[in-house]
Amino acid sequence: MASSNADAALGAVNAYIDGFNRLDMGAMSAAFNFPHVRLARGRFFTFDSAQQFQHQSERLAESLAAEGWHHTVVESADVIHDGEDKVHVAMTVTRRNAEGETYNQFNTLWIATLQDGHWGIQFRSSYLA
Repeated sequence: MASSNADAALGAVNAYIDGFNRLDMGAMSAAFNFPHVRLARGRFFTFDSAQQFQHQSERLAESLAAEGWHHTVVESADVIHDGEDKVHVAMTVTRRNAEGETYNQFNTLWIATLQDGHWGIQFRSSYLA
């Protein structure tokens, strides 16, 4: 049985993915804790605030449309470490086109933290192709 911390971390994951699928930058950033760090394609990106994340993500819809994206699905989400104020979640994620066909699948590790009573994603490391 998952702990309440694991449930809260998975809730943050789901909130982010729901926001991502709506391209709702406010919902996406609300699922984070800051500073938020992303490691992808060998580079670290740090967002110090929700405003910075939203500003730097302004072209997200355009880049996703260019690759044929319609929505993202979390195929699996496994809590691999569950602590008092930090939870690690290993996931397999797919990007799908409008026909529902998977065109990109990758593994990712997200770390959710508890800050000031808020569970949010604070770190993401993806093997995004």
